[in-house]
This record gives sequence, C-alpha cells and structure tokens, in this order.
Amino acid sequence: MRSVVGAVLTLALLAALGPGMVPASAQVEGPPDALPESLFRQVTDLARTRAETPYEPPAEVVPNALREMTYDQYRSIRFRPEAALWRGQARFEVQFFHPGFLFPHPVTVFVVNDGELRELAFDPDLFRYEAEAEGLAAAGRGDLGFAGLRLHYPLNRPEYLDEVVVFLGASYFRLVGPGQVYGLSSRGLAIDTALPTGEEFPAFRTFWLFRPKPDADRITILALLDSPSVTGAYRFDLQAGNAVTVAVDKRLFARTDVAKLGIAPLTSMFAFGEASARGVDDFRPRVHDSEGLMMHTAAGEWIWRPLTNPVRLRGSSLRDAERPRGFGLVQRSRAFSDYLDLEAEYHRRPSQWVTPIDGDWGAGGVELVEIPAGDETSDNIAAYWVSDTPFRAGDRRQYRYRLTLFDDTPPGDPPARVVRTRSGWGAVPGAADPPPRSLRRYVVDFAGGELDGLGADAVVEPRLEARSGTIDDLHARRLPDDAGWRATFLLAPEDGEAADLRLVLTRDGRPVTETWNHVWYPDER
Repeated sequence: MRSVVGAVLTLALLAALGPGMVPASAQVEGPPDALPESLFRQVTDLARTRAETPYEPPAEVVPNALREMTYDQYRSIRFRPEAALWRGQARFEVQFFHPGFLFPHPVTVFVVNDGELRELAFDPDLFRYEAEAEGLAAAGRGDLGFAGLRLHYPLNRPEYLDEVVVFLGASYFRLVGPGQVYGLSSRGLAIDTALPTGEEFPAFRTFWLFRPKPDADRITILALLDSPSVTGAYRFDLQAGNAVTVAVDKRLFARTDVAKLGIAPLTSMFAFGEASARGVDDFRPRVHDSEGLMMHTAAGEWIWRPLTNPVRLRGSSLRDAERPRGFGLVQRSRAFSDYLDLEAEYHRRPSQWVTPIDGDWGAGGVELVEIPAGDETSDNIAAYWVSDTPFRAGDRRQYRYRLTLFDDTPPGDPPARVVRTRSGWGAVPGAADPPPRSLRRYVVDFAGGELDGLGADAVVEPRLEARSGTIDDLHARRLPDDAGWRATFLLAPEDGEAADLRLVLTRDGRPVTETWNHVWYPDER
C-alpha cells in the first residue's frame, strides 16, 4: 500500500507541471509519504525544476461563454454549501469558485487524506446557476478546475461556519478573524510593483489541501506559484479560533533577473481619512480599509506612517539594517462613529501583521506604495519587504514569517501611539500679513503607554527630525481629560522639496511613544 500511495503522490505532483513539461530531474526517488513535510519538499523540487525551463503561460481551457460572462452573471453562480469539501466531517470545510469572468485561468486542487492524494474535478453540479447565469452549466466540463477556494470555520459561534480565508486571483488571499469583515488582502509575492516597466503578477497554479482531524483548529495548505520571472513553493499553516494566524514558509526560484522582489505583500485601500489634506464631498468622515503602516524595527523602534490618497503615485521605504521584528497595515480606528457606514462596516476591517521568523531577509526596507484613487472601489495601497540584495536568474530564496490578524494593537508591546494627525495652513486667524499658503501647521496627538496618568506638570518633550524645510514653534502639551499629549509644529517647506518628518515624544531624553513619520510633498495642500 505504501508504494501505491507513493506512486500516486509522485504522479500527481508531476502532473502539476503541465503537459509535456515533466523532466526526468523532477522524479522523486522512493515512495514518499503524505506528510506535509515530505510533500512540501516535492513541491519545492517542482518549483526549482520549473524555474530551469522557459515560462509557459497557462493553457486557455475556459470556454468563451464563461470567459465572457458579465459581472451580474458571475454573481449569479453560487457554490452549493451542502457540497462543501469535508462537510460535517471537520470544523473546516472548503467551498470553491467557478472559473470564468475575471478568472480565466483555473487552479488545480488536490486533497491529501490518510496518505492518499486525489484531484478534485470541476463539476457543474457543485454550483447553482441562477437568474442571468441560467444555461451556463452546460459550458463547464470536468477538466476545467476552479477559479479559487475559500475555507470556512466556526469563528464567531459554534453552529455557524464563517469564511476565514479566500484564495482567489493571481497570488491573492484574504483573511478574516472573529468579529471582522473582509478588508485588506495578502499576496504570495509582489514583482516590480510601481516600476515604469509594469508590474508582474505571479499566480498560484496548484493547491494541496491536507484534511484536518475532525476537531482540529489548524489546517495545512501547500501551493505552487509560477510567473515569467519566479517560481515558488508555499506552505500555509492556518490556525483559527480566538485569533487567526498563518505561518508561511516559501521557497522562491528566479527564472530571470527581478528588478524588485516584494516579500509578504499586503494590499489595501485608503480613499480619505482624518489626515487627508483634500476635502471630500461625502457624509462619511473616513473611508479606508487601513489607515496606517506600522513597523517594528530590528533595533526596537516602533514607527507609524499615516496613509494618504496622493495626487500622484508615491513610493517610499522604511529602512532597516537587518530583518525587522514586524510590519503591517493597521485599521486603528474601531468605532462606528469614526466611519458612519452601515453597509461597508469599515470599523470592522481587519489589521494584519507580518512577523519575520527566519530566511533571507537581510538589510532592506518596508516599501510603501500609495496610488491615486478616485473612490473606494480600487485598492491603492501596497506594503512589502524589499531586500537590498538583488534577486538574479538562478538564485534561490527562502522566507518564513507569520501573519497575524488583529484589531488595533499588533503583537509585541508597542508604546504610546498616535491617535490623531491633523495639518493645515499655518496662518494665525486675522493676521494682517499672513504667511504663504505653503506654511503648514501639524498637530499630532499621542495616548496610552507611559503617557497615561501623567500630570500637567510632567515634562514631556517632542523630538522632531526633518530632512528638508524649516521647523518652528515645536512644543508638546497635555490634552484635556487625560486624553493624551499633543505635539505641534510649523513646517516651512523648501521650494520644490519633499519633507520627510519624524516625531517622537520623550521623557528624560528617552522615547516613550512610537515614531510618527510623514512625508510632505509640494503638491500636498
């Protein structure tokens, strides 16, 4: 029996390479077992082998009738919950997405159970074709595969299985935790993001799902990634329950030179918020999935960068001399009154933290990309780690990190934090000779940590660094009702020069807050 299982595993893995792409070097000697460690080694071998061959785009297997579906037609195709994988047999169950519309390249899905591996075939009977989608069932066939998959788990109450993760489109996946609704996304990899040459979007091509024990709150998923420049083997160990975490182990192989390799990428949306410099005609005071980029450096500094919806594409980097302790995109404001949106429920959107564990991180930086967006329908924020070491053809990299969902406070022990950022014209009302409109007044409020309970006579001093421009009237004052401390200052920018600002509150020369970081641009008003 062991040799039969080994043969099935090996043949299934090789089949993931596609027709005519099975080189002899990819053969695995001996009968491998079905444990995740063994199968992950084989997927890694597949990724390495595939990187040694020219890229072949996925075959066009989806019929035109499905490729040309409208948005309304696609929304009218629904997976039958009663057909979910492991329905009634485990705390996890899996549902699948129909191929077509924006997802013309299906993925292959294998299930590993008790040492046996089988491929899940597409079947129109798994779906309901309603309203405008009636009649499309005949367009499907067994070799189509699925557009993606989603896992369900009883996050909020025992009798109902909520969605906990979705893998759908390229290398995107979205996580949600208890009491949360979907917001930001993760990606397996980012390649050449925001470069003039254009971004490359690698895609997961094959998934292996390990059936969990009936009472398990943990599940393992393997994936094979492919693109013109990079191949990769991925292992995801998802832990669900009161907290949702994913341990990620990925092995990357370069087919060609890569100009920019983005590790642990996060994608989100910021339309406008409290720090926005431009007025918006909207009843809602804020519209965003995330409001700030946060970083915990290798040296222990906590950095907070409020997000913006810029006038033009912006790219910046928070540098570190070695592997950082963590970074993430944060939805810090959690009250309904912050957003006043009953439908989108932005106050329930998750925050997500990346904790590097080991691998080839080295020196580099967390790059933040902010893209102009007219409304909330487009993701316009990306954050990821970029190493200073180039990724050249034939190179191999390994990265291990943990993804953690949270509300407003990330893992670790962050100090007092920024609770408010405001800026405006630095003129004194009624002044006979007002200053130029470029003079900016900044107000940054901090609360929590060591600031709690400090009296009005406490000595709290602001420390501010500016890469350009002139700073004036810098001071800190205690807020009423023990609501924290305010730092305020005037910035007179240099003509045509961006000003990179870093602000922290100190006591006895020692930082007691996170570092507020903002870049003022000449076209910002």
